[in-house]
Amino acid sequence: MNLSDYVTLGRSGLRVSPLCLGTMTFGTEWGFGAEENISKQIFDRYLELGGNFIDTADGYTAGHSEELVGKFVAEGKLRDRAVIATKFTFGAEPGNPNAGGNGRKNVYRALEGSLRRLRTDYIDLYYLHAWDRVTPVEEVVATLSDLVRAGKIRYYAFSDTPAWYVARAQTLAEKEGKAGLIALQLEYALTERNIEREHVPVAQELGLGICPWSPLAGGFLTGKYRREGSDWQGEGRFDEFRKSGSPLLRTFTETDWQILDVATNVAKKLGKSVAQVALNWVATQPGMTSTIIGATKLAQLEDNLASIEFTIPPELRKTLDEASALEPVHPYVFFEPMLQSWIAGGAALRKWHPAKIYPDLAAAPSSTGLARATSADK
Repeated sequence: MNLSDYVTLGRSGLRVSPLCLGTMTFGTEWGFGAEENISKQIFDRYLELGGNFIDTADGYTAGHSEELVGKFVAEGKLRDRAVIATKFTFGAEPGNPNAGGNGRKNVYRALEGSLRRLRTDYIDLYYLHAWDRVTPVEEVVATLSDLVRAGKIRYYAFSDTPAWYVARAQTLAEKEGKAGLIALQLEYALTERNIEREHVPVAQELGLGICPWSPLAGGFLTGKYRREGSDWQGEGRFDEFRKSGSPLLRTFTETDWQILDVATNVAKKLGKSVAQVALNWVATQPGMTSTIIGATKLAQLEDNLASIEFTIPPELRKTLDEASALEPVHPYVFFEPMLQSWIAGGAALRKWHPAKIYPDLAAAPSSTGLARATSADK
């Protein structure tokens, strides 16, 4: 697989690369990231190799990320080729509650700002960045559907929202004849598999693509951080978060370190970097459409792009799966094969799936033990 092996994003006609270029690192306003000239090299190399999917947000590096993406696209006359995704939700003006959130007033404000910074008159994929716990889902669907009809955005999607909210939004859109979601953007990595419980099943049921973010756990799965007693050291995003007191600071658990050890061992056996193994695992998981990668150096980008050029052998993949497996918890234990067989009185059942008919429930995708994906599954 390579960058030009395009795949449709969810149940839509939008074709995107299997790796998406994340641009949260375009600009140095947050204490980490890349200067404009390095960002341009990264952008150009990604497009040169066939990539077409660019991810940004109105708040990334205080809007500088969108400005750089807009500049690079305009200078290269790439607007028809580039699939540009950006996001709204986070507040832009202290003390003004209507300059943030997912209400109609803020969506229109945020969109106009993004269009201006990106130097374009439409957005290919517009993400609700996070659930605000306030705006009715009916208002969100109506607003974004209206923007699709007005031609301001081509498609919309949700990031970092509860699975029930996603399901309600898509059901309302279908019932009322409005434009619906085509994708979800969610955190997913060997060290963060919680979306397998609810979000992956809802995406598969509703025909939504998934664009996983932070597949390297903020750089943890590159091996750049090291244990020092009960603490850790290393230069990277989390080190900057610790200095600033950011709420996004992560505490590395003993399980995280064990997963890193297993991934490192698999990487050595394959002659690959641990980052490549971690990215490959995410990119080839069921339901994943376009995995978001980020880089601050050209060499880092090249290493990441090579992650989809090999296959992890089944026995080594099983090692990664087992090391990072989710803990069985209620109510998901009721959906596993043994209890499901009790529900069926021991009778053999077949589970329908868009790509195939599974011979029994044990082989079908579940919320805690996902079957291996095929190209048809995606």
